[in-house]
Amino acid sequence: MASHIVGYPRMGPKRELKFALESFWDGKSSAEDLQKVAADLRSSIWKQMADAGIKHIPSNTFSYYDQVLDTTALLGAVPPRYGWNGGEIGFDTYFSMARGNASVPAMEMTKWFDTNYHFIVPELGPDVNFSYASHKAIEEYKEAKALGVDTIPVLVGPVSYLLLSKPAKGVEKSFSLLSLLGKIIPIYKEVISELKAAGASWIQFDEPTLVMDLDSHKLQAFTDAYSHLESTLSGLNVLIETYFADVPAEAFKTLTSLKGVTAFGFDLVRGAKTLDLIKGEFPKGKYLFAGLVDGRNIWANDLSASLSTLQALEGIVGKDKLVVSTSCSLLHTAVDLVNETKLDQEIKSWLAFAAQKIVEVNALAKALAGHKDEAFFSANAAAQASRKSSPRVTNEAVQKAAAALKGSDHRRATNVSARLDAQQKKLNLPILPTTTIGSFPQTIELRRVRREYKAKKISEEEYVKAIKEEISKVVKLQEELDIDVLVHGEPERNDMVEYFGEQLSGFAFTVNGWVQSYGSRCVKPPIIYGDVSRPNPMTVFWSSAAQSMTARPMKGMLTGPVTILNWSFVRNDQPRSETTYQIALAIKDEVEDLEKAGINVIQIDEAALREGLPLRKSEQAFYLDWAVHSFRITNCGVQDTTQIHTHMCYSNFNDIIHSIIDMDADVITIENSRSDEKLLSVFREGVKYGAGIGPGVYDIHSPRIPSTEEIADRINKMLAVLETNILWVNPDCGLKTRKYAEVKPALSNVVAAAKLLRTQLASTK
Repeated sequence: MASHIVGYPRMGPKRELKFALESFWDGKSSAEDLQKVAADLRSSIWKQMADAGIKHIPSNTFSYYDQVLDTTALLGAVPPRYGWNGGEIGFDTYFSMARGNASVPAMEMTKWFDTNYHFIVPELGPDVNFSYASHKAIEEYKEAKALGVDTIPVLVGPVSYLLLSKPAKGVEKSFSLLSLLGKIIPIYKEVISELKAAGASWIQFDEPTLVMDLDSHKLQAFTDAYSHLESTLSGLNVLIETYFADVPAEAFKTLTSLKGVTAFGFDLVRGAKTLDLIKGEFPKGKYLFAGLVDGRNIWANDLSASLSTLQALEGIVGKDKLVVSTSCSLLHTAVDLVNETKLDQEIKSWLAFAAQKIVEVNALAKALAGHKDEAFFSANAAAQASRKSSPRVTNEAVQKAAAALKGSDHRRATNVSARLDAQQKKLNLPILPTTTIGSFPQTIELRRVRREYKAKKISEEEYVKAIKEEISKVVKLQEELDIDVLVHGEPERNDMVEYFGEQLSGFAFTVNGWVQSYGSRCVKPPIIYGDVSRPNPMTVFWSSAAQSMTARPMKGMLTGPVTILNWSFVRNDQPRSETTYQIALAIKDEVEDLEKAGINVIQIDEAALREGLPLRKSEQAFYLDWAVHSFRITNCGVQDTTQIHTHMCYSNFNDIIHSIIDMDADVITIENSRSDEKLLSVFREGVKYGAGIGPGVYDIHSPRIPSTEEIADRINKMLAVLETNILWVNPDCGLKTRKYAEVKPALSNVVAAAKLLRTQLASTK
């Protein structure tokens, strides 16, 4: 009865690790306190899996920050700026790499494949002296063993580790990271030998890069790496785990012929195409770890469908060689449904969080072995049926409206330069107009007001009065600073997706459905369970109130359909594109109501447009097509004089610039202050861009206040490649997380820089 879990969330059911980490970082608790919280979490997870009957229980999937950073520590690949002098890597060096310290910046963080989790990118080069510098894997294996649990230790595989790295500063961009394979294999050998000596009988290497488009040189690296490890691995069962997509045919051939490997794990939720390859040719006598329980969503598994798939696979690989598993680590889903006391019972019956998914994996393994829990299976079938037929899921009118979108392209009536002329006549803005991205600092006082209103401790009247006072303060401040296009500061909003989801039908919310984003940062994605519509206006009341306080243009502030989708747990019973079109129609209603209420500038944020980009080139065009179309649907009905802005974060723009142009917004503001050069190079290479553009002139993620000269210098660099009449001046993101003591001087310098350049431009004319 073989069952396996790829990995498990580390934060704890009530974010215990988050609070322990932050307390330690603030100097309020000791390293021992933090280690104790961590050990308690690990032991409860191992015990939970053992009690559920899981056979292959993972160890070393716990992390204080990130599993790739753990691998960097294991290999002793600490960048020299952290002043590490050898020996076992401790919290000091580890957290400095993750978060920076008073004197040196952190290592770069980037998205883990196409999830919303972020990993710390290794910085490598020809001079790195690798050494076995963190014994975490062996310590955790022994720790579990002492508790009576024999685990399968998990390591990030050597080839994926190198492919996910980047050349360190000062190293040639063309440096081949794979050339370091010979230097890191000896350290992997040391770890494997220690694990073997400690009694491990299985070992798991995560090699998720096998699902990417890899050339033959990269595939050869897998063959080389595992050939070198073969003698050290002998006597162990070796599992190579892949996830997040299907494995391409060439990579499948390479993978299934690796030396010394006895088992292969596949994501059969997002990579159903791999089934055909398995049916075509799966190596005789090897184990298949079938990832049928979704590690990236919160829906209960369709157990009878999974069981049929497993029975078909059993015919191919044999009864004793089939293991039931999760599609990927459960790190990407919420922890435990037990803690959701406020969720509607019907919706709750459709869900499974990480703790429930363990039970599902075991139930499938038992059924496959002929011990089917009939009651569990029939309860599951009933929940699946209720979800299919529930009137809360289907709204005929929404289905019809979304279907009707197919025929049109949804473009605005005139081209962008004609619209910008019409808008300028109405708005009468100076050149290099200044604006901010949307949110202003959320003070403790403000959070208290929202909390008390939610808990019904203050009346609606008191709440509205308090929020209006806050908006009025923010408006006054912007007028004093002489900003051209104002925002209301979003004091009424908790989160840019949740705020809208709470006002749309088809969304449900959890209390403890937290998922790790990076380090101690967690997000709580809404659940889209049904057809989406907008029963009432969502933002018109606040935007109108704010516009009535000033003669300057006030921006309406909305979150775009693709971002709402990418930052939610999305229903899996229809294509993601369908759900996005429905959200687009709801946002379109809101845009048109704002326009009617006299709001002439409306921003529709698509911070996460690029996050949904499929991993494989062949699927990207289709995604970009419907994602961009959805954005255009939201604003295709407004007048030429209404100016549509959008904002985007952390995008590696260069590869999707043509899609961005195709969004056809009037003005786009971009978070780029950490990668100015990269962004501007697109325009230097001759991409013609005629709409307004505001590359961020200061990094709001840092408490540093840039000087007027520094900002003016950045604007000048932009003016070298962009036309004067389309450039906007703005920070690079919302100001919600900053303090007023930082925001006031910084914005004051932003406006001063814009004015300085206006004067200079006027005198050169």
